[in-house]
Amino acid sequence: MGRKYFGTDGVRGKVGEHPITPQFVMHLGFAAGKVLASAEHAQGERPGVLIGKDTRISGYMLESALEAGLIAAGIDVYLAGPIPTPAVAYLTRALRLQAGVVISASHNPFEDNGIKFFSGSGTKLPDAIELAIEAELEQPMQTNASENLGKAKRIDDAVGRYIEFCKSTFPSEMNLRGLKLVVDSAHGATYHIARHVFHELGADVVAIGAEPNGLNINDGYGATKPQNLQKAVVEHQADLGIALDGDGDRLIMVDAAGKLYDGDQLLYVIARHRHAEGAMKGGVAGTLMTNLAFEHAMQHLGIPFARAKVGDRYVMELLQQHGWQLGGENSGHIICLDKHSTGDGIISALQVLHALRMKQQTLAEAAGDLQMYPQVLINVRVGGKTDYVNHPAVKHAVETAEIMLAGKGRVLLRPSGTEPVLRVMVEGEDVAKVRLCAEKIAEAVSKLAQA
Repeated sequence: MGRKYFGTDGVRGKVGEHPITPQFVMHLGFAAGKVLASAEHAQGERPGVLIGKDTRISGYMLESALEAGLIAAGIDVYLAGPIPTPAVAYLTRALRLQAGVVISASHNPFEDNGIKFFSGSGTKLPDAIELAIEAELEQPMQTNASENLGKAKRIDDAVGRYIEFCKSTFPSEMNLRGLKLVVDSAHGATYHIARHVFHELGADVVAIGAEPNGLNINDGYGATKPQNLQKAVVEHQADLGIALDGDGDRLIMVDAAGKLYDGDQLLYVIARHRHAEGAMKGGVAGTLMTNLAFEHAMQHLGIPFARAKVGDRYVMELLQQHGWQLGGENSGHIICLDKHSTGDGIISALQVLHALRMKQQTLAEAAGDLQMYPQVLINVRVGGKTDYVNHPAVKHAVETAEIMLAGKGRVLLRPSGTEPVLRVMVEGEDVAKVRLCAEKIAEAVSKLAQA
């Protein structure tokens, strides 16, 4: 059974357009509350749900709507205010609540927003629960009798508790003294948290992207817009730059020279360190977009590696399937299951810093062995119901490209889940061959689309 509202990362859209309207979000809260209040999930107790949000101006409206729906269904609501997505996962688990809800659209502009749920164990909701909520959405809202309504309570120490949790994932015998860091919070949910974590561990911190006004989240700052961070690191003569996204679950870093390091490179630093220390449990999970150089590096180190579909949800599923602890995406989602139940930008940064401190290396030195293969990505506009990936003309173009790459590269065709395009990605050692292969495949797809 397919989902009607839930995508791979909750319910998301433009504010004011269905489903991101106060009416629907109140109904969503009510439906989720009814599912959570069932005997199967609540075990006879009044369920509790934590609500956190990022810094978008629409968060106030959606928080109120969600709160009303949950209370109408008999759920006690705990309001944490603006905190990162991984903080909601942590606090839901720490407070022994039935679920946590994040109001955020992650790295999207402020006009968008979304609703994402966590289970009581701090992980994404199981498919069965999401489907049960969608089924309940088809039913009309019928508010509980007054004596069976929920209550609301604000968690005043949410920020402090999460700061301490983040610090607890860094070795107690180690500190960050002598390091100068520029920390970019994307004017998002970590604006009042990230700088304090690194400062309290001893670093000299310069904070940027830490003045949210409800409209500027991800605007020119953060993991998807790191140019200001690169400039600030050089201007302040800092050792490192740390960029988080609007809801705090992505990480991109910058070295002293202003060079960017993506999720693949940072995951390599963590994996290589753990392997050297004998602390690697199992292998590493990547995605279809993980650079081929990373896969080859894992093979060289003797670390098992597997690819999941694109999306941190699928990386998590692969880790659970294999019983592994470490995985991530090149976009900067990094999951360390021995430290947290979900991806966390701050904690991932601390894992990189731990590796650098132990080896007394710079980021450039620690990631230097990983020579990333050039990647060329071309988005080809397509239409209709044609199976472009398996069409003979496209398959012939792909086979020709693979012969040209001679085992030193790879081809990936991936239909977009959000727009009518086919993403053609080619990577390999020789950038000229990579570009030529990508262009030839894109040309084959385009001709077919125009036929």
